[in-house]
Amino acid sequence: MPAIRALPAPPKAWTRSYVAGLVLFDLLCALGAGLIGTTVRFHGALTAATTLPYLWFSLALPAVWALFIYLSGGYARRFIGVGTEEYRRVAVAGLTLAASAAIVAYAVKFDLARGYVLLTLPVVVFATLALRYARRKALHRRRRSGECMNGVVVVGHRVAAGDLIRRFRDEVYHGMRVVGVCLPEHELGEGLAEIEDCPVLGSFRGAADAAALVGAGTVAVLACPEMDGVELRRLAWRLEKTDTELIVASALMEVAGPRTTIRPVAGLPLLHVEHPELVGARRLLKGVFDRCAAVLALILLSPLFMALAALIRMEDGGPVFFTQTRVGRGGSEFPVYKFRTMVVGADALKAALRSRNEHDGVLFKMRRDPRVTSVGAWLRRYSLDELPQLVNVARGEMSLVGPRPPLPEEVARYGHDVRRRLVVKPGLTGLWQVSGRSDLSWEESVRLDLRYVENWSLTLDIQILWKTWSAVIRGAGAY
Repeated sequence: MPAIRALPAPPKAWTRSYVAGLVLFDLLCALGAGLIGTTVRFHGALTAATTLPYLWFSLALPAVWALFIYLSGGYARRFIGVGTEEYRRVAVAGLTLAASAAIVAYAVKFDLARGYVLLTLPVVVFATLALRYARRKALHRRRRSGECMNGVVVVGHRVAAGDLIRRFRDEVYHGMRVVGVCLPEHELGEGLAEIEDCPVLGSFRGAADAAALVGAGTVAVLACPEMDGVELRRLAWRLEKTDTELIVASALMEVAGPRTTIRPVAGLPLLHVEHPELVGARRLLKGVFDRCAAVLALILLSPLFMALAALIRMEDGGPVFFTQTRVGRGGSEFPVYKFRTMVVGADALKAALRSRNEHDGVLFKMRRDPRVTSVGAWLRRYSLDELPQLVNVARGEMSLVGPRPPLPEEVARYGHDVRRRLVVKPGLTGLWQVSGRSDLSWEESVRLDLRYVENWSLTLDIQILWKTWSAVIRGAGAY
């Protein structure tokens, strides 16, 4: 068995300074919101006796606001940089504060000015969310340079551990850096010293000691039969002494969120997995939202459409639009519309370029495709060529968010699992768009599409639409 060797421990002080910064920003947001609410609501009577209670409340609001965020878990270390969960807890704090203010005012029979409340509380919530978003983006930039990372010791089998290490490296904004691996006894006998350049620190039983030795803040246990309930409980007891966080990855790696709940049955904590909502009222709501948004976008973007059409026609005199058959929900085919970005007759030239394909799966991608026109390269960089697909969305053939719409020849090469992508409508954008676009491997593209299918929600759609702007402006992975 390879000896456990000490590794440089990552700094932990950044978590305290980060949370302290959050508290400071929250206090400033609350103070500013209180002063704005008082000034706007009582602009003509700031010195009146009836205004005095609101001035005092505005001065006390920062401490009250920070307290409510604390009680909602908004300063918990495990939610630092997480995003959705952090924002949700801020929103819960805002709703709780509003309800508490109403209850206290009713109890003491104080006629609370509704204009003050309706202005102050939304301002404090939205200002807090905006500053936390900016601070989270700054944290992601620091993590891309290797700062503010949380050391992780992975406990699991060699293949699963290697997969998790690669995922953490690909998505570094999560702040997880694997600093060591603990393997089952029979795999230690293989003489492995490293997995994906991460040292093997010993067996499962030594995971707690290994985490303390390398200064890891987290131990991640992957699903494996050797780590049963008894062993997991004993590991948790050992980690409790050093305040090391324990996380357990289930076998359902791509199923998360509202679909999974822990329910006690016969004294056992069982993980219940709900079926994804592929039909029903929520899907109907998604369809209505997609079509209304697409029609509105077509109206607002009509001047841009005319300008882009003129540029395409001026370059080579060819047609403005390119129509191609794609496969939609349930395997049905439909014509997808795009602005033309290639020379006329580009499909006939594809066979001659097949040997120069730079993609590792069923897709055909080239960074410098000679068929792409100069205007087309610019349209592709900023995904402007995709805008006519808003017509497909308005017609109900596509969704604003969903898996990438595949070609029939691509679908013909799908395996059984990959066909799962076809149970929902393809999207104008999706997780593939905000996670690397054409730079993604085939396996990664499929994994992201399947993750979307399994965990769809209208909230996730809105998040992806928001992130699409950033991906498009950067132009990364578009060719």
